[in-house]
Amino acid sequence: PYYVDLNQNLYLEASLQTSDPNLLLFVDTCVASPDPNNFKTLTYDLVRRGCAKDSTYFSYYSPRSSVARFGFNSFSFVNRYPSVYLACELVVCRSYDYSSRCYQGCLSRFKRNVGS
Repeated sequence: PYYVDLNQNLYLEASLQTSDPNLLLFVDTCVASPDPNNFKTLTYDLVRRGCAKDSTYFSYYSPRSSVARFGFNSFSFVNRYPSVYLACELVVCRSYDYSSRCYQGCLSRFKRNVGS
């Protein structure tokens, strides 16, 4: 566990353990929950589908494409839960593949199939 005070800035970094310089890491979704085994019922979105959902969430510059850096302010779930757990989904893409998920950024809407 990592202990912090309320409203303290938290900084996170995820990195690929590879020597391939042609890979890119993208933070797609990060969800917080008071239950480490349930990220569906009582949750709080920090970032969803590449879109910041929390006003304190911020993506930081990284000199390497294989490293993703981000941060947010610590918070509690209605002051009833002593711990908050994070689950994040990151995407690995080929650098300069501009059609990949990493280059699409924030996807605010789902695409629908147009049927007959």
